[in-house]
Amino acid sequence: MFIISQITNNSIRVKKINQELIKQALKMMGHGTKSTIASATGLSVATCGNILNEFLETGEVIETELEEPSGGRPARRYVYNSNFSYIACLYASSEGGQHSLTYQVTNLIGETVDKGFQEVPLADAPAIDGIIESLIGKHPEIKALGIGIPGFVHQGVINVCDIAELLNIPLEAQLRAKYELEVTVDNDMNLTVYGFYKKQNYDEDKTIVVITFPKDNFPGSGMIIDGHIHRGTTQFAGEVSFLPYGISREEQLAQLHRQDTFVALAAKTIMSLITIVNPETIALTGELVSEEHIKGIRNQCKGVIPDEHMPHITLLNHPHEHYMNGLIAITLESLSYHLQLVEKRR
Repeated sequence: MFIISQITNNSIRVKKINQELIKQALKMMGHGTKSTIASATGLSVATCGNILNEFLETGEVIETELEEPSGGRPARRYVYNSNFSYIACLYASSEGGQHSLTYQVTNLIGETVDKGFQEVPLADAPAIDGIIESLIGKHPEIKALGIGIPGFVHQGVINVCDIAELLNIPLEAQLRAKYELEVTVDNDMNLTVYGFYKKQNYDEDKTIVVITFPKDNFPGSGMIIDGHIHRGTTQFAGEVSFLPYGISREEQLAQLHRQDTFVALAAKTIMSLITIVNPETIALTGELVSEEHIKGIRNQCKGVIPDEHMPHITLLNHPHEHYMNGLIAITLESLSYHLQLVEKRR
């Protein structure tokens, strides 16, 4: 029985992988025939045909006009139905003491269907749920939710957050139970660095860091290491305000808000990340940092870090755009079947 079960599980897994290969190929190609899809995926024409027929039945793939004949029977052309389902993404903010919720609904290739911004008295779980309920009522095609928060989740519970009303809330489980959809809740900096990383269209995996220095809150960072978001064992990676600066957290916050001490403290933060992560790029954002600070920070780092190990340090403009783009990317990925192949290194 165990062997039969294992074979069945492996067969299901292989089929899901093949389905995902065909979806990704069609998204990249725009359209294709069984033959061109088979060439792009490495699958047999018969396998592609069977899966495409299943997708036609569900509506995830659309059959369009036939290929122009070049002698012989014309081939069917297939297009991925990007509007087969939607995702809804929403992030909570408390910048400047004003709570707000920003949302965006997209189709399966990230094209915007709906978006908006709403100031709220509290960006708490009921406020988040209220907007989601409204969006699902308006767009019943929504199949996955992505939520960004200024904090992080450990074992399904938000246990560090700039919005106190979200602390100790199992938001992901609550939303999944209510709507029976795929739900992802992630840290704002992880999402921002991922959106920034995706925007660069690197040819190979890179290591980059985004650090925010917000007004009235502690700094935080997001890290991409060798092309992957680094969250750490308990999702605590990037909480740079807990670095051993040798001062109290209250004094740390005070120094970050003073012009005469900001650069030195920010440079310590950045040097710590350079020595541990060794990134190619570090992008700074937040109300407390400006272009004028970048030169001073860079000079202090160069006084300690050897030139060959110095990353490119830059100011990140439009961080909210990267934040939402990262949230959309993560949420779309939650609907995909993943197979991570790890090459063994000798």
